[in-house]
Amino acid sequence: MIYFDNAATSFPKPVEVYDQVLRCMENYAANPGRSSHDMAIEASAKIMDTRQELSELFNIPNMFNIVFTSNATESLNIGIKGILKPGDHVISTVIEHNSVLRPLNYLSEKGITFTLLPVDENGYLNINNLKNEIRRNTKVIIVNHTSNVLGTVQDIRAIGELAKKSGIIFMVDASQSAGVISIDVSQDNIDLLAFPGHKGLYGPQGTGGLYIREGLEVYSFKQGGTGSESFSMKQPDFLPDRFESGTLNTPGIAGLCAGIRFIRKIGIENIRKHEIMLVEYLVKELSKLPYVKIYGGTDYKNRGAVVSLNLDNIDSSEVGELLNKKGIAVRTGFHCAPLIHEIIGTNRKGTVRISPGYFNNLEDIEKLIEALKDIGEKKSL
Repeated sequence: MIYFDNAATSFPKPVEVYDQVLRCMENYAANPGRSSHDMAIEASAKIMDTRQELSELFNIPNMFNIVFTSNATESLNIGIKGILKPGDHVISTVIEHNSVLRPLNYLSEKGITFTLLPVDENGYLNINNLKNEIRRNTKVIIVNHTSNVLGTVQDIRAIGELAKKSGIIFMVDASQSAGVISIDVSQDNIDLLAFPGHKGLYGPQGTGGLYIREGLEVYSFKQGGTGSESFSMKQPDFLPDRFESGTLNTPGIAGLCAGIRFIRKIGIENIRKHEIMLVEYLVKELSKLPYVKIYGGTDYKNRGAVVSLNLDNIDSSEVGELLNKKGIAVRTGFHCAPLIHEIIGTNRKGTVRISPGYFNNLEDIEKLIEALKDIGEKKSL
């Protein structure tokens, strides 16, 4: 199977990731921070190593401001629901994933208001529109760094600067950019950074994290055992324990640690360069086919490794099924980001989403192009 669904979950993983997950399961899969025996101590050390790797990757000053979660959706929910109160106003965009849209919709029934800014047909946000929507009660700006539908990369540094000047919390959804595009929480003025472990960071599913800026008050919605202050019925109020109740996914985090170290070994810019090379070649070749409609821009400096397209007179789900029969895995539909489809005109059929990764090559792209030609030409007869 040729795998082009890396925007959902990266596959394959670096071999080091598999090795570390298995090594943890076989040797030290005990509860970190709960006991004083050797296995628990090694588990705690691995958790600490991963925090350190993440802090260096995102230039986070204090690694204890990183909270481990099960995925980016949980991270976004913790951040969104932990900072907003009735009467607060939120600014976000129509290109967001449902992991932002649905919590905002849920909170709107509890006194929160929100504005979803439009984007152009290539998915880019106009920062002047953002400025114009700031109100006295605007509490937070939430932006999807890289679109999972169009691959659009927003200028988070400019947005972060505006948010800081305006005294507004800036939250970034890095689901498609973490591990692929450089992120600096200090220079980008990011207050909350939500990221998955299982996509560009090459970790296993069931891993993710949330960075919380020092001094930012975020309320926890989950309480329980943390291994710290166990004599008290009150939840610890310090990070990361405030949000890490229950047993952490130590094998998954061990794999995540290996994934981040793989990124640092290869170089994040080299990974991005390879993925964009594949995307640029794919778009160039498919643009020659009259029955293929490609969505999104061709500014590859500001585009991620995501290509959405449709074939004339063929439903996206049928294209996905036919590609699967040819041994090629893609995703079809609306990709949990419903509002952007109204802008690009795909609100009735969705798109075929192709998301190559570092382990794909030009031969894979060529086979995909030939498969799409075969499908398109047969359907046009």
